[in-house]
Amino acid sequence: MKVLQETKLESLQKKYGLIGSSEEIKDVVRTIEQVGPTDISVLIEGESGTGKELVVRALHAESTRSSKPLVVVNGGAIPEGLIESELFGHVKGSFTGALSDRKGFFEEADGGTIFLDEVGEMPLGTQVRLLRVLEQKEFQRVGSAETISVDVRVVAATNRALQALVNSGDFRRDLYYRLKSVNILIPPLRSRREDIEILAQLFTIERAESLNITFGGFTEGAMDMLNSYDWPGNVRELKNLMESLIVLEKGKVISEKVLQKYLSFDINIPSIPSENLPVHLDKSAATAERELIIRTLFLLRNDISEMKEMLSNRLMLPTAFYKDKTSGMPFSGTMEEATIVPEPKEIRNISMQEMEKELIRSTLEKYYGNRRKSAEALGISERTLYRKIKDYEI
Repeated sequence: MKVLQETKLESLQKKYGLIGSSEEIKDVVRTIEQVGPTDISVLIEGESGTGKELVVRALHAESTRSSKPLVVVNGGAIPEGLIESELFGHVKGSFTGALSDRKGFFEEADGGTIFLDEVGEMPLGTQVRLLRVLEQKEFQRVGSAETISVDVRVVAATNRALQALVNSGDFRRDLYYRLKSVNILIPPLRSRREDIEILAQLFTIERAESLNITFGGFTEGAMDMLNSYDWPGNVRELKNLMESLIVLEKGKVISEKVLQKYLSFDINIPSIPSENLPVHLDKSAATAERELIIRTLFLLRNDISEMKEMLSNRLMLPTAFYKDKTSGMPFSGTMEEATIVPEPKEIRNISMQEMEKELIRSTLEKYYGNRRKSAEALGISERTLYRKIKDYEI
């Protein structure tokens, strides 16, 4: 039974383009499967580019309304003075420019689904009328006293925190809870990094086939770079990048050097490390320390002898290389409570591999063996972490 359920889940993911192996995206698809056949209103929350409209289309397709219209309305793109006319329609002469009667989006969606994107941008006055439609399934056109009844399922979406807007008085509390009968939260791509490689391969293959272009694939380093990037534009940004690579880098194997031309980001393993190892002061002490260590490791790859000399001059090392002030034994406390014991000869015998192994081991200890959290803390992909654990026999 479990195998059959998983097969159905994967089929739904493929059908609606909600691809990924993460539990987060699978939970979204499971919710669609459960809620889709109902008429209950749904609020979808998620950053721009996470795929909110894909979820809406899946909900509509899984409903009994699938043969009726799905009307998409972007609340943030309609001027405030026109939004009620667009939603509910108007009658001739109701305002300057109203030369004839006009149906609104709710009438056009009768029997089907209306998707209110960026619902948090709607004016408070419009929110009152929207609440009436949800509760009574009726409204009046602008300039008319005639009541029109509609049978419409409402799905709303926002990339803003509606709860914060409610608290500030910019969004009606009663409408918020009415829309939030079911809440679907789509996680950002950076919080489900195991999906990045799957999506990257899918987008490149699809685009290469559609354009009849040979795709050379990714080097391991390039894939690690993709996994390390935070993707502020989420899946949309990833898809656009893959399409650019297919068209502009025809037939090439995509390496780190190639990706550097397209991505501009501050990850923990910089493409061109600074020689003075800067630490951003707006980050936590732990994050700054980790970045310093990893940048040190990067420089070691380029000039091991120079870095050994730097280490001998009291460069910060992982906590395993600190010693207690009194006993001289290896120290595991905070940096402030420890002292660096120079011992140049001993430091010069430390290899890059030993440093990296110790950094990984201590991070795994800190997160009680949780590899996902450890990989995030180290700024590398889980796949890379697994490989290094195996290589170092940790």
